[in-house]
Amino acid sequence: MQVRLAGGGGGTPDTMTAEVRAAVLEADLLVGASRLLESLPEGCTTNRQAAVRAQAVLEILQTACAEHPCVVFSGDSGFYSGTQSLVPLLQAAGIAYAILPGISSVQLLAARLGRPWQDWNLVSAHGEDCDAVGAVCGGKPAFFLTGSDPAEVCRQLAAAGLGMLPVTAGERLSYPDERIVCGTAAELAAQAFAPLAVLLVEPAPQAERRPGMPDDGFIRGNVPMTKQEVRAAVSAKLAVKPWETVWDVGAGTGSVSVELSGQARQVYAVECGAEACGLIRQNRERFCAWNLTLVEGMAPEALQPLPPPDAVFIGGTKGKMAAVAAAALAKNPCVRFCISAVALETLPAAMAALAAHEVPTEVTQIAVSRTRPAGSLHLLTANNPVFLITGRGGPR
Repeated sequence: MQVRLAGGGGGTPDTMTAEVRAAVLEADLLVGASRLLESLPEGCTTNRQAAVRAQAVLEILQTACAEHPCVVFSGDSGFYSGTQSLVPLLQAAGIAYAILPGISSVQLLAARLGRPWQDWNLVSAHGEDCDAVGAVCGGKPAFFLTGSDPAEVCRQLAAAGLGMLPVTAGERLSYPDERIVCGTAAELAAQAFAPLAVLLVEPAPQAERRPGMPDDGFIRGNVPMTKQEVRAAVSAKLAVKPWETVWDVGAGTGSVSVELSGQARQVYAVECGAEACGLIRQNRERFCAWNLTLVEGMAPEALQPLPPPDAVFIGGTKGKMAAVAAAALAKNPCVRFCISAVALETLPAAMAALAAHEVPTEVTQIAVSRTRPAGSLHLLTANNPVFLITGRGGPR
């Protein structure tokens, strides 16, 4: 017995490849979702069993007496189909198989729009935790396999300030009641869609975000700001990865938050000052830091609703250093810390806050001087020295 794993295309016989059509007509057992089994070409066997989960499909194949079974998947067998979970089970059971590709929903939507799709960012939001904001921030259109709710992806984008992005939803592609809906993310967020829908979102506006951006690039007002050289050091100390979540507690102007947002999946800038919150909003917009979320409130209380952090930068706590450190460790015992201290009193407070939880610390002192012209000469003007206290929780 050899099982054929066939990509059934859009779900109608017209979107099947000739190879897949021949396979389903030859099969003496057909397995797949009910929707697909009900719309097969005329002449297919009536021996059909509905199943979508890989284990259930395997059990059918093992118990059925079939010489030419065929498992039918929606779209293309290589694009977010059940093939990837079924193949390891077939291999473990010693069952031979052949994979037959099909026409995917990506190809169907691209054809309807008359656009190439080779540069699209392909994302599945179907039953998965989808980072919609991150998907549209790479400078490419993002195609979302949404399953049944493009509006949910649009709501995520609108909540991040990207409600203006042009989007196109493709509903029941290849069926007689196919529908193409164009608008903005904010507009489609309020609409309802039938099952079998996909979404194309145009790329979000971009701006440069990198460690050590010039100070004069930020909107500052009267709020203290972490300087360029210190920000670069903070970035190096935390070594944030693209899939990680970061807290910036006492975010001030949001300069550190903006830079870390270029490295992290999500950054939460926690700030209690009204003027500072306004500056964070402006800098977020200026640098297109769409994955930066402002949290207005006083730590540690404002930290309670936030997801667990992988890394935390602490720029100010209003005297609540110990409580802030404890809150972060309660969410993630292995969290990484970088705490900046300008005042001498902050240094022992930070070390004590981490030591209370047996977090080993390292202290780095940064002293930066910059030139200023004095006639035909250049003199150095010193910035305030800054201490960086770093440490990582977890088992010893």
